[in-house]
Amino acid sequence: MKKVWVKVDPWDKGLVLTALEGGADGLLLPRGGASQVKRLGRITTIAPDGDIIWGKEAVSWQVKEQEDIEKATEVPSEVILVIDPGRWKVVPWENLVAKRSRIYALVRRYEEVKAALGALEKGVEGVVVDTHDSVEVKKIINLVKREEEVLHLEAAEVLGIKPLGLGDRVCIDTCTKMKKGEGMLVGSSSAGFFLIHAENIPNPYVEPRPFRVNAGAIHSYIRVPDGKTRYLSELRWGQELLIVNVQGRTQISYVGRVKIERRPLMLVEAKIKESKIACILQNAETVRLMTPSGEPISLIDLKEGDEVLVLSEEMEGRHLGHLVQERIEEG
Repeated sequence: MKKVWVKVDPWDKGLVLTALEGGADGLLLPRGGASQVKRLGRITTIAPDGDIIWGKEAVSWQVKEQEDIEKATEVPSEVILVIDPGRWKVVPWENLVAKRSRIYALVRRYEEVKAALGALEKGVEGVVVDTHDSVEVKKIINLVKREEEVLHLEAAEVLGIKPLGLGDRVCIDTCTKMKKGEGMLVGSSSAGFFLIHAENIPNPYVEPRPFRVNAGAIHSYIRVPDGKTRYLSELRWGQELLIVNVQGRTQISYVGRVKIERRPLMLVEAKIKESKIACILQNAETVRLMTPSGEPISLIDLKEGDEVLVLSEEMEGRHLGHLVQERIEEG
């Protein structure tokens, strides 16, 4: 997730409050500003006496010519470089992002942000907003936070549905009211994730719970932000979640509560390209997958030959939630 710091130098209480209320990740402050900020709210401070030490752990770097780009790559990799591109707008980001990580772009206007975020597709790690115009600050924060991971969902053919016995399943209550067509990606292996729909469809049995996804058996992987996964068993309140819609567009949410209960389970197996994938879900009418047409389909109505939306990933392994270049067979 891209970061947004707001530069507040000289001190401006109104700008600090704008940054806090807008969802900024950090404040770049003059000496002494960090202690003043802590009285107003919790946020990372970047200052000579801040959480991140300005001038040591993060430094300013002005780019006036090509030579400045080359010199920037010689700065120790653990140091955050806040790059002021001067008259250049695109070239420095392309060159720097290709050679170095931990780059933040200094931006003064809304129009400057997209070039920095999109350089070589991966973009800079964050932006530092250098303006005292509170309206512009809000616009930039909203733009950066709206930049989302878009996933390529595909249709998988259902090969079989098999009732199992009792097992521990996980319900995830989020801090988001999900709409029709939204849910989470869950699977029994890191090769494929099924889009499990939120419990927001009216039914005669229970009231809709638009904040909830009945995600499946406790062993399952769930896709979370930044291309990572977690086991459902690891989820705790406050952790980040990835809500996904039928177009593959994503948004960040947070775990509000996790419920683990013993329930009857159902195995769903499917085929995507030449790979078989699976998920184990609660055997219940209120548990739904998603069809390629964008309609939820109840688990009890699912049959062999139906198509459901999945995220298929390379047949590589995962270690501590990260993809690794190692072939692992799971099944």
